[in-house]
Amino acid sequence: MSKVDASETRPQPSSLVADVDRLVVVPRRNYGIWIGTALTLVLSFFILRAFAVNPAFGWETAAGYLFHPSIMRGLLNTLILTVVIMALAIIIGTVVAVMRVSPSPVLRGFAGAYVWFFRGVPALIQLIFWFNLALLVREFSLTLPFFGEVFSIRTNDFMTPFFSAVVALSLCEAGYMAEIIRAGIKSVPSGQSEAASALGMPYRNILKRIVLPQAMRFVVPPTGNEAINLLKMTSLVTFIAVDDLFYSAQSIYARTFETIPLLIVVAVWYLAVVSIMSVGQHFLERHFGRSETRTDSWALRVIRSVFGSRAKEFSA
Repeated sequence: MSKVDASETRPQPSSLVADVDRLVVVPRRNYGIWIGTALTLVLSFFILRAFAVNPAFGWETAAGYLFHPSIMRGLLNTLILTVVIMALAIIIGTVVAVMRVSPSPVLRGFAGAYVWFFRGVPALIQLIFWFNLALLVREFSLTLPFFGEVFSIRTNDFMTPFFSAVVALSLCEAGYMAEIIRAGIKSVPSGQSEAASALGMPYRNILKRIVLPQAMRFVVPPTGNEAINLLKMTSLVTFIAVDDLFYSAQSIYARTFETIPLLIVVAVWYLAVVSIMSVGQHFLERHFGRSETRTDSWALRVIRSVFGSRAKEFSA
């Protein structure tokens, strides 16, 4: 009986390549995704159909009130509240965040207590408290030795509903902004601050010129989310009779009993403003993150697509 050489039975490299070329790659069928997609489409159809055919929504009535003068006035007040409160919250939050990272234990303790209190107490309670501040302090006055009373003002004269809303929500939002800015400051490598300190740069200049500019790319995304959240949180001022968007809608449907159409109008305007703010947040994030990802201009991309490797001459 003759022996069979093992090399004769071993597949040759050329035959292996031929076998690989004949393979048919079949993608794996994920039936779970197909079923989930089909159920989502069916559910979306029924939801849209319910919104479209149900006459109780009153789409024509909502469209008629969309640009009502009272609604426009309330929308303007809502935007003013959001801008003013957010600006004050960023200023106060930056100060509190710098105090949180300060070497002084007194400053750190005060800032920590501020964040603990204003983040812990609900915004509505703070709003009602500041609106009723006159129950605790009837007037504010300044008296100096040898001069007597310099000025005196009743609390109710300046603690209007609008001013109460600005004070309450600014202090409340500043507690959240302080933690966001503190996290951004902590994200900057400590070696840069140490190097600047070794060169004799004062602490305030280190924060102003080195730490805070680099922290912006970590601060901007959550700040944009807080601004959007604040826009919606301003609807709480309805409880103290501030003429915002929601209060204006309430004033109308309290007379006409067209509650659902007016709520649709409010939702549409909130969604529109939030969409615009989201676009602005995107461009801000791209601006402050340009040091990490270099994006070419559209003109340079067109030149590269046309001229290929010669585009280096244009980009030089």
